[in-house]
Amino acid sequence: MSHKPKEMIVTIDGPSGVGKSTVSRRVAASLSFTYLDTGAMYRAVGLQLKNKAVDLEDDAAVRECLETTTLQLLPADSATDDVGVLLDGNDVSQEIRTPKMAMVASAASALPAVREKLTQMQQLIGKEGRIVAEGRDTGTIVFPDAAWKFYLDAASEVRMRRRADQLYAQGKEVDEGELLAMIIKRDHDDQNRTIAPLCKAVDACTIDTGILSIDGVVEAMLLEISRHPVAER
Repeated sequence: MSHKPKEMIVTIDGPSGVGKSTVSRRVAASLSFTYLDTGAMYRAVGLQLKNKAVDLEDDAAVRECLETTTLQLLPADSATDDVGVLLDGNDVSQEIRTPKMAMVASAASALPAVREKLTQMQQLIGKEGRIVAEGRDTGTIVFPDAAWKFYLDAASEVRMRRRADQLYAQGKEVDEGELLAMIIKRDHDDQNRTIAPLCKAVDACTIDTGILSIDGVVEAMLLEISRHPVAER
């Protein structure tokens, strides 16, 4: 157990489709903190490795690719929009937000070289505190000394329905059976990878987003944060 001073960081972990991004944006705005979308970073790196046809089992090739890769997160246009992402200067914000890219990101995130690179980048961004970081290992690996940790969860069927509704709203066709299978597979892959698997931090507060509205989840989190104030350094 760490005895370091708690950092002014909120971590929000959990599987895909539990509403982490939406909740994180709202919480960050309420606290006037910066929102760090670690998932977008893994999706972008996954896209880079895919586009350059890098063999994911070739550690040297993966590291070589990452050495020349530049990644920049852009503030969202509004509280309801995703964070923008520039990959080697190119805007890939829309390209990375697909169910298939989520699977690519899951595969990339299991690679030691990828986790090392992005964890270092995330810790550098969070060095000054006052951020809301969401992902799958932000409370366990990236920011173990964060003052406030949350783990969001919901049944896979609930998460599939939400994602399908998002895609329908965008005018896209959806195979709901395939989407549910992808969600279940990604949960399994994320929870069983050797490096930084998806798991709840022992000191995290769990919230079931399947039984609460987004407003209810945000309200519960802000209440929990207010109950455990941390002095700024």
